[in-house]
Amino acid sequence: MYIVLLFISYVLTSVFAVICVIPFYLVFVGSFTNEKSILTNGFSFFPGIKNLTLEAYRIILKSPNSIINAYGVTIFVTLIGTFLAILIVTMTGYVLSRPDFPWRNFFSFFFFFTTLFSGGLVPWYLLCTKFLHFSNHIYALIIPGLFSVWNMIITKSFMKGIPYELVESAKMDGAGDPLIYFKIMLPLSKPLIATLSLFTALGYWNDWYNCMLYINDHKMWNLQYMLQNILNSAESMTRIANQTGMVVASVPTESVKMAMTVVATGPIILLYPFLQKYFVKGITIGSVKG
Repeated sequence: MYIVLLFISYVLTSVFAVICVIPFYLVFVGSFTNEKSILTNGFSFFPGIKNLTLEAYRIILKSPNSIINAYGVTIFVTLIGTFLAILIVTMTGYVLSRPDFPWRNFFSFFFFFTTLFSGGLVPWYLLCTKFLHFSNHIYALIIPGLFSVWNMIITKSFMKGIPYELVESAKMDGAGDPLIYFKIMLPLSKPLIATLSLFTALGYWNDWYNCMLYINDHKMWNLQYMLQNILNSAESMTRIANQTGMVVASVPTESVKMAMTVVATGPIILLYPFLQKYFVKGITIGSVKG
């Protein structure tokens, strides 16, 4: 009976994995498919050799220096932003998880209150541009995503599950709070850090909104915003083609979308195999009572 159940679980898991892979396969194949074939037959698993083309990638890579520069900006922002965000969130969560910190409930409410109410986009934009001077500075892509209240709550809940006796023992040996944080809490929080790092990195990698708000210099555009501009240009070409009587199929809007997805998501997907071992424990982080 056990072998039968094990076999069924493997089959169901395999089927689910295939279902998850199918959209990525369609996107990958669609990026190489002729626009006319997409408009006529839709997306296909096997479009045929005669329908394959590199036109979408030629359009995206028409200015390779721009792509490389955008990749550099995105990688820099993702690495620095993720490192600082995890450092700040884990420090905050560690302090609020300490039972000997008398103001922990007050500050916890203060953080939680910001998830219910906000000043809105206009005050936020005025604060960032008029007072913090974010315009056309790289930190405009980093600072807005540095702190997540939800990640802080998860961190607080996780660190509460670490026996406080370890902290008391370290204090008796003369260790201060910085040493306890770096030598005890962080090593014991590897699943937490790995999981939050991945989600934070995905947030920075996929962010285009802050770039749209604060960055006017095209040399400082990140990858997502630059590809968004390419897509807008392709759609503008389609509208012009409709107005002037050009052949619409010669403007590969749909295949450009697929190629943009491949270019933008390919590198970040490579992070999953390295962090996968932490996910089994990491996905249960939020279940710890706070």
